[in-house]
Amino acid sequence: MNTSNLSSTFNQSSAIAAILYSIVATAGLFYVNLGGAFLSAFVDGLGVERDVAGYIVSANKYGAAFGALIATFIVKKVEWRKVVRILFIGLIAFDAISTQFTNPQTLIILRFIHGTIGGLSVGIGLSIIARTYNPDKIFGMLLVVQYSFGSLGIWVVPRLVEVFGYGAAFGALISFTLMTLLILPLVPNVDSPSQEDTKSSSFFKIPMSMMLFFVLCGLFLFQAANMGVADYAFELGKDIGLANNEISNILTVANIISILGGVLVYIIGTRFGRTIPLLIGISIASIFTYLLHYSDNVSIYFIANTLTGIAWAFTIPYLLGLCATFDIHGQMAALAGFVSKMGLASGPLVGSLFIMTNGFDFIINLATIALLAALVFSVYVSNNKEKG
Repeated sequence: MNTSNLSSTFNQSSAIAAILYSIVATAGLFYVNLGGAFLSAFVDGLGVERDVAGYIVSANKYGAAFGALIATFIVKKVEWRKVVRILFIGLIAFDAISTQFTNPQTLIILRFIHGTIGGLSVGIGLSIIARTYNPDKIFGMLLVVQYSFGSLGIWVVPRLVEVFGYGAAFGALISFTLMTLLILPLVPNVDSPSQEDTKSSSFFKIPMSMMLFFVLCGLFLFQAANMGVADYAFELGKDIGLANNEISNILTVANIISILGGVLVYIIGTRFGRTIPLLIGISIASIFTYLLHYSDNVSIYFIANTLTGIAWAFTIPYLLGLCATFDIHGQMAALAGFVSKMGLASGPLVGSLFIMTNGFDFIINLATIALLAALVFSVYVSNNKEKG
């Protein structure tokens, strides 16, 4: 099969190309979009406590962060298509192995390794998007893809787990990775760093600046706050008296509506800059995260999950796009992938540490404060970039 011919089938700036790039950058971290369903599957299927289930989910994400960190150093050195193909095969293998174990300690190790492989593939995927003509728009499409498949997963996985056991959750991941592996030859090529650039750059050098540090802090806090709450959305639903299928239906609809956030980014891009979208997006996330305190009202539970989802899908593309402006080769986008995954892992871990003793109210308050801090960091950097 001549993959070079297939990869030129779609124009890099087309909507189909944006979808293909987004699927490649999603496959290694697809379980994040199913975080609540996965955590709940471990609680129900393995019979473990909520904190133990949180540790398993966090191990997956910390592995992803480690893999994304490795990607930061190698994205300028590798032939991405061949490496990503090998990584996808590794993901499928470790998901299949995970179905054979029920011991939480073993699963923590297996999911960390799986996360490392996935994080490496996502880091490479983000660097590819950063080297396209309009990365902000494709980052927007990335969130559309993640929420679309995530919505399907949130609806399907709990039902499959009830019938086939917790292993069905891993089966959903295998299906998505296999699909991505099959479409990989169709993904358009992007410009590679010149040989002179690659030779002159130090393998371990990351051109860090204070502004880049600030926006990475904002990204970390935003992801940690959102995921720390989102991974316990199922359990919060149980505490207010909802059945699994009811929670699944509510969160599926919320996820589907949340797609609008990514669609809006794809439509408007950077037409209004990044500062105003970041100010609006993170503010909405803060307000509606706090409103989860009133989840006893099912309508508020639904609206809060929906609006935080829209804000999440709307804000992340601008944060990733802002990070991508700090270099031209996608290395900072890969670094942003590492920081993002550290946030995604740390939120549920913090939740696991406090859920049994302090309850949901404490976690919601902590997430709201983290979001407000993320707002300050992100808007400050974006405003300085636009002025400069």
